[in-house]
Amino acid sequence: MTANDKALLRPAVGLVGMMLLSACTSAQTTSSISPASTTVKPAPVSRKLVYHYTPADRDCMKRAMYFESQRSSREGLMAVGTVIMNRLTSDAYPPSICGIVAQEKQFAPGVLTRPINEETVPELDAAVDAIIRGERNSEVRDAMFFHTAGLRFPYQNMHYVTVAGGNAFYEKRDRDGELQTPPPKPADEYVLALVRSNPDPFSLIQAKEFDVASIPSTGTDPMVAMNVPVPIERPDPLAVRSASIQPTGTQSVKPPVGPVILASSMSNEWMLRFDAGNAKPTPTPSPKRSPGGVDR
Repeated sequence: MTANDKALLRPAVGLVGMMLLSACTSAQTTSSISPASTTVKPAPVSRKLVYHYTPADRDCMKRAMYFESQRSSREGLMAVGTVIMNRLTSDAYPPSICGIVAQEKQFAPGVLTRPINEETVPELDAAVDAIIRGERNSEVRDAMFFHTAGLRFPYQNMHYVTVAGGNAFYEKRDRDGELQTPPPKPADEYVLALVRSNPDPFSLIQAKEFDVASIPSTGTDPMVAMNVPVPIERPDPLAVRSASIQPTGTQSVKPPVGPVILASSMSNEWMLRFDAGNAKPTPTPSPKRSPGGVDR
């Protein structure tokens, strides 16, 4: 190979080397930014506690806010609602809104029974819904107690935080400033979920003894539900024993079966059910009822 041929080959070899180097660099750069090599961290999912409430709980909240706020301002309504929610999320009180409001000597007398005149407080329902959605009176803080503003008490653990709706709200703290009750949960750490549930038939029986007819039926007939089992009164053991030792040839006599009385809460009448057709039903007078509607 002559010197001229070598001189011609040198640029060609250099060009090929540069192309190979460029291809390797491009491959490395592409692989370094490929989607397979990138890791994306998922955003953290915030989990909140769920407290359930029923329509009855909402009514209890509404009543407490109505009677305790003196119906003077929205701030007063929200302050009372905030106290109820502070108690609900604390471990020191009943686990339901109605259980909290119904506690003895905690809220206004007759808070669950007195009539409400909603025309005097047009913003009442809106305030209740705001509490359920998570809005709070921020000035109440962790307070779970309040009394009529202007009163004075000699206790050293009453740490006042605000006055609203004619009430003075306070926390119970020790000398070191620590809460003396389990602290409530912040409003942004939990939600309220509505629960609409049918009454449990067995709980109705337990609460009303023989008032079996109050069990809801799927039909439209307001009478006693036909699928409810009727208890059968057992025969007298002495009568069964005497019948078993009768002489031969005598006809055995079946012991009488007493009637089972069921109360009908829908028709306010008493009905008779029997376990056999041999017993003759005897009319039973309607029992006397107290003015409150409770069977004595």
